[in-house]
Amino acid sequence: MPMPNDIGVIDLMLAIPGDDSSTFYDWIKPLLMDRESHELFSMPAQYMFKDIPDTSVKGDAIAYTLVQMDKHGIERAMIGLGFSELQEQALREHPDRFFASYEANPNKGMDEVRKIVALYEEFDIKAVTAAPAMICPPVPVNDKKWYPIYAKLVELDIPFCPCMGVPGPRVPFGPQKVELLDEVLWFFPELRVVTRHGCEPWTDVAWKMMLKYPNLYYMTSAFAPKHYPPDIIDFANKRGSDQVLYAGYFPMGLSLDRIFSEMPDVPFRDEVWPKFLRENAIKIFKLDE
Repeated sequence: MPMPNDIGVIDLMLAIPGDDSSTFYDWIKPLLMDRESHELFSMPAQYMFKDIPDTSVKGDAIAYTLVQMDKHGIERAMIGLGFSELQEQALREHPDRFFASYEANPNKGMDEVRKIVALYEEFDIKAVTAAPAMICPPVPVNDKKWYPIYAKLVELDIPFCPCMGVPGPRVPFGPQKVELLDEVLWFFPELRVVTRHGCEPWTDVAWKMMLKYPNLYYMTSAFAPKHYPPDIIDFANKRGSDQVLYAGYFPMGLSLDRIFSEMPDVPFRDEVWPKFLRENAIKIFKLDE
């Protein structure tokens, strides 16, 4: 079960670090109530991570990121629009290495639907992402505010990637209960949903729902490999090899050095590795189109 070293990894959650990376989490701050989150943390879930990468890169941050990707065999990476100008610059300068996602806010109504269409036309975005518990105000994934966005994503044929499970930042977790996806997946059977950030502590619900709904998938963002949930690994090794995908968390909380030093110890079966690291991403996000 060794991890292959020459597969051309696709990382489904990465960002370009730089002096402006401190603004990544400004949109969450209105919801944070405790002093520690505001005054002591450099990122709102800092208590959960050790050795958070230094995001203040001197010199060319895009070139630095490409070096880090090459070091670990990452061929392409998904980066989010709207957080810093560096992300947009990287997409324009290196379309062979980066592809785009957009973090949506359904509170904006049809203006947000139009924004998604505009970004799809300009950047060929491959996904719309969301942190339902951290939008201000929060919007649960089964709230009807999302439905115009879901309908447009079906029309554009691109996935929805919500953070699910108890969020790291100190905000209420209700909008990210995994069970809330049941209604969405039932009503939108053509919508591909790829969960982010672990689905914990409801991973048993997540894999059972993946058995139920072929349009539901799971990515490993924000988890160091040694902390991948055992039941998700077991699901990937059995009936779920086409539904579990690799995503990192560089530079927000994990270094690529740490991720790929731990990755070989994940007990995936031989046939799962290519799907996990590359093939599922190509298929689900239509990266070959």
